[in-house]
Amino acid sequence: MPELDAEDEKLVTLARSARARTQAEEGAALRDTDGRTYAASTVDQPSFKLTALQAAVAAAVSSGAEGIEAAVVVTGEGLLKEASVHAVRDIAEKAPIYLADPSGKVLN
Repeated sequence: MPELDAEDEKLVTLARSARARTQAEEGAALRDTDGRTYAASTVDQPSFKLTALQAAVAAAVSSGAEGIEAAVVVTGEGLLKEASVHAVRDIAEKAPIYLADPSGKVLN
């Protein structure tokens, strides 16, 4: 389990809150290169579906973010979805993506 700095711990808290607020499968949060944070939960509508991290990346990009410093996904699945990784890698090749369980324990 990696030691997170205070800024990344805030992302875990935001991701957990987003997941709990909507009782979604996943919650995610990210910090852009300007220090702004974005949080989202899984979107599961009849016409479209997004992982929580895809939704957070969409919010960041639509707000003008040009890069991502770090991201967190909170899920009970224990696995990071490939689509989530691709969403971040489209913008930031090397930004860390942390996976945490619903209690906030970072798994990777």
